[in-house]
Amino acid sequence: MGEKSFRAWTPTQAYLLPPSPMDWLPTGHLAFFILEVAEELDLSKIEENIRQKDPRGEPPYAPRMMTALFLYGYSVGVYSSRRIARGTHEDVAFRVIAGGEHPHFTTINQFRLDHREALAGLFVQVLQLCRCAGLVKLGHVALDGTKIKAAASKHKAMSYQRMNQDEARLHAEVQELLRRAEQTDKEEDQRYGEGQEEQDLPAELARREQRLERIRAAKAELEKEAAEARATELRELAKGQRAKADDESVTPDERKRAQTRAQKSEQQAATLAPETEKKRDEAEASQQDLPLHQVASEPDGKPKPGAQRNFTDPDSRIMVKDGAYIQAYNAQIVVDAASQVIIAQGVSNQPPDQQYLEPMVERMLGICEQTPEALLADSGYFSQHNIEHLQHRNLDPYIAVGREGTTAALPTEASTPTQRLKTSMGEKLSKGKGKIVYSRRKVIVEPVFGQIEQARGFRRFSQRGHGKVRCEWAVVCLTHNLLKLFRHLAGGSQTARRSFATSTG
Repeated sequence: MGEKSFRAWTPTQAYLLPPSPMDWLPTGHLAFFILEVAEELDLSKIEENIRQKDPRGEPPYAPRMMTALFLYGYSVGVYSSRRIARGTHEDVAFRVIAGGEHPHFTTINQFRLDHREALAGLFVQVLQLCRCAGLVKLGHVALDGTKIKAAASKHKAMSYQRMNQDEARLHAEVQELLRRAEQTDKEEDQRYGEGQEEQDLPAELARREQRLERIRAAKAELEKEAAEARATELRELAKGQRAKADDESVTPDERKRAQTRAQKSEQQAATLAPETEKKRDEAEASQQDLPLHQVASEPDGKPKPGAQRNFTDPDSRIMVKDGAYIQAYNAQIVVDAASQVIIAQGVSNQPPDQQYLEPMVERMLGICEQTPEALLADSGYFSQHNIEHLQHRNLDPYIAVGREGTTAALPTEASTPTQRLKTSMGEKLSKGKGKIVYSRRKVIVEPVFGQIEQARGFRRFSQRGHGKVRCEWAVVCLTHNLLKLFRHLAGGSQTARRSFATSTG
């Protein structure tokens, strides 16, 4: 019997005919699905933006190819522009999507920055594809949030009190170094004669002056934010006093006093931040009404001693996650119970969840144009206002009133409306249908965060600043939905796939 032979191995052998890249990946690979979806997406905003640029120079890369690279990268947990660029050389799937092109990582990153709003807008288009495939039922939906680290260290944050202390210390050190430098100059003039060339400042002095300048700039921004926050609060107080002054049921003396208080509040607000109203409107337009963190301020508009600002990403905030303090943003999602598809998403720098419910519900209704049967949320979203808003929107609320497994105390004669509402909700979730419905909350929304943070490794934003972070989170959520759609079609029947292709074609 002869010896066992091996298959031929000739890695340097050239092909007689060029191979097709489509043969490099197995049938049904995610890369092919991403290419198909990229053809379906409306990228007119990106294309129009590129066409408006100077036509001279080298032609830009195809927008669909660049978009497909991002969608595939975010789908498989590759978020770095450097890793995406390297993938077009080393990874077969990236090479197939790029079609033999190799954009530089700076080009990839610039494309993401220039077209971040348009890329974020693809979330709605992908959601529509999921609806066409029957993945969105809008029966029960669940709202939840998670804290995701910012691209900044918490050690780069400083409180207002510490800023004042360091500013005074550094100012004294700079003055002392300048005095010593002046004394050295006099001694050198006596030794070598006057008229010599001016020497550069010592490195130690330059470092301290640079740090002092950064602290003063951050302190000024923090003071400005605190003044604007206090001005906003005063304007809200003035609005309430104006309403009281116009109330016919109030006595004339009370109406007059309310009018005076409103005028004083408005004057103080105008002194603290004359342009607050305009800036607040611009912020609400760009953040789509999600709550923004307000700097804690004193009655005179100055920041409280504990108010902090981060030098690397000033929009991020110190938040608590799993018992640890992190520099982060608060990412929110609304998930459909049928297939764990995200039907609304958003991110902001407000740590508590309670104020997110109303804007997230409005965003969901604006996108879906249909009201789900019920909304589930944990105790962080409970408030009388939130319950009433859901009822006004014909959404059956299932919101916990405390740690799961506990019930609210029975009402007393002195109970407030909020306490009675909390008791009623506690009883609703502790027995019968309510207990069964709410028990599904964990299996609807929490696995989605596990799939994003653990399976795909998205635990930290790569962009800085709220505007960029908001767009990056939208891309993360839309690629989550793409993966749901891909697995649904890959595991479904030929009839289901043909039906989806017909509906999208």
